[in-house]
Amino acid sequence: MSERSKPEDDLQDAGEAHGPVEVPLLEAEVGDSAFHLATYALASSSANVEALPQEILDRMMANLMKFLLLKYRAKELTSQAEMLDTVLRDNQEHFPVVFSEVSECLQLVFGVDVKEVDPAEHTYILVPTLGLTCDEMLSDGEGLPRAGFLVLVLSVIMRFGDPAPEEAVWGALSRMGVYVGREHCIFGEPRELLTQVWVQEGYLSYQQVPDSHPARYEFL
Repeated sequence: MSERSKPEDDLQDAGEAHGPVEVPLLEAEVGDSAFHLATYALASSSANVEALPQEILDRMMANLMKFLLLKYRAKELTSQAEMLDTVLRDNQEHFPVVFSEVSECLQLVFGVDVKEVDPAEHTYILVPTLGLTCDEMLSDGEGLPRAGFLVLVLSVIMRFGDPAPEEAVWGALSRMGVYVGREHCIFGEPRELLTQVWVQEGYLSYQQVPDSHPARYEFL
């Protein structure tokens, strides 16, 4: 491997001490996926792991999600052994469920497939899902597809009523590890993305609630 920062180093820098890494999903935080938005893709997971607190399950998924996203950005292979050693050291018995749910979420949210390249060694590579990403990348060319994230934002808006109160949308995003005013390593600054970029592109509308004092805003 080159001398560039390894994904494992990023995980440790984010706050690893002893045992599995503990970071919120989808940021260099990648942040928590206790992730209300990613819950759309991971909804069945809690039913699959009885007697495991949801908070712990969410943290395991968040940590594995971040690890795999970093591998994707670095264009590096990974293996089951590496994932167990780096992310799930204290919870190896839950790997099959956690890996399955995170793989599904990566496909649905980011348009990324986890492909097994060596069944004997359980080695994997992450590749764009054909036909889904449409080269929807961040402007620096190093980011991940945003199309799946847009679909989830639209789903949240519909869930809260279309129009959806701004605070409800930000609240849902924050539970995914995407925070207003904080640069996200995948999507950039979310307020700018939702209220400017996607409004200008015609995907969203962002407007003041009529007669609201102080001013309140909503998405539709």
